[in-house]
Amino acid sequence: MGQRARLTHTCCVEKVAEPPAPEEVAEPSADGLDEEHRTTPVELLWDLVYVFAVTQVTTLISRNLSWGGFGRGMLVLALMWWAWSAFVWAANAESAGSPVLRLCLLAATVLIFIAGLAVPHAFGNEGTVFAVTYAAVRFLHLALYADASRKGNASWTAISGFAVTVAIGMVLLIVGSFTTGGLRIGLWAIALAIDYAGPAWLTRERLRGLQRVAVAHFAERYSLFVIICLGESIVAIGVAATGAGRHLSAELILAVTLSLLITIGMWWTYFDRFAAVAEARLRGHDDPVLAASDAYSYVHVVIVAGIITFAVGVRDLVRVLSSPLYGPARLAFCAGLALYLLGHVAFRLRLTNEVGYEKVVVSAALLLLYVLGGSLPAWAIAATVTALMAALCAIETALDGAARRFAQPAPGKDAGTEERVPSPSRLT
Repeated sequence: MGQRARLTHTCCVEKVAEPPAPEEVAEPSADGLDEEHRTTPVELLWDLVYVFAVTQVTTLISRNLSWGGFGRGMLVLALMWWAWSAFVWAANAESAGSPVLRLCLLAATVLIFIAGLAVPHAFGNEGTVFAVTYAAVRFLHLALYADASRKGNASWTAISGFAVTVAIGMVLLIVGSFTTGGLRIGLWAIALAIDYAGPAWLTRERLRGLQRVAVAHFAERYSLFVIICLGESIVAIGVAATGAGRHLSAELILAVTLSLLITIGMWWTYFDRFAAVAEARLRGHDDPVLAASDAYSYVHVVIVAGIITFAVGVRDLVRVLSSPLYGPARLAFCAGLALYLLGHVAFRLRLTNEVGYEKVVVSAALLLLYVLGGSLPAWAIAATVTALMAALCAIETALDGAARRFAQPAPGKDAGTEERVPSPSRLT
């Protein structure tokens, strides 16, 4: 009886429903696969390489801050993101101590580092190096998934379905690397579209039965990648502030402080509450594989793209200080942050069917600031954006507090039948 009471208390944190029977509680499978396993040290090493790769994408965009340069940067970012996300899924289907997982990730770590080295010249004379090493990483992912299937942790039918699209995409990527200019961009864009389309549409029904999602590991991995990208924006602030032997003047300190406060606000909107709520909602979802694929693999690329674009803009903002922030840099700064927030809106919408209207309003204000702020000094742009992010965080914190008070059980009622965690719609 005591065991059932404990289960009831645990279950009501995630959803208002009858507690599961004891035999339904997740247990490690025969091969050691644990539904609640966490990120392993080898995955953290893999992530460290991506810090460098993400930095290289920012460099690629910064070298040619134009629509063309932005498009090329986003194309490479989407490719790099897909390789990282693919390994999250495969590792999710492996036991934490799997030697195959370790070997595949270590080999992929070396290859993706080489691919990252080639990123700044991926559309020049190092395109083939980038394409071949990247394709090797994608095929290592398929090998890891095949091992998971052999152990009974993933569906071979689903894997073989999107393996075809991976192979076609990688062939186009390598072939495109031997071309130049618009033809290379076109072939790489087609390769990317085919690779993304594999699990998204072409094999979507088979994807539903791909594997049992280890929710704690899955949500943690994507949260860590957001942290990595936010770290890149902090690095961009520091590099711009210390470049060319600059001294720490009061004006520079102000610009750096405002930029860092904006980054903290970006962290707050993701991690203060909704990351945990999203994990709980995914845990209780009746279609967890498709929900995880949509909300994390696809929607999170928008969130990541927003952070990287913001990092490009913040570099120039810290450099110019009292001068107006020129058009492309101002667009990257304001629109990057707006894209990040709109990615949050889509993330919440997919998992809770609710719209975060406060983020939509702030995104619109940021785009308006870009249009009207051409004559404003850079520090004034940063101050305005800081105020908008502070207001957003304050509103969301107030809504969260109100929802918590509303969720408290009324005096005299059975606390076990009350909602312990408010609906996600009240939290953001």
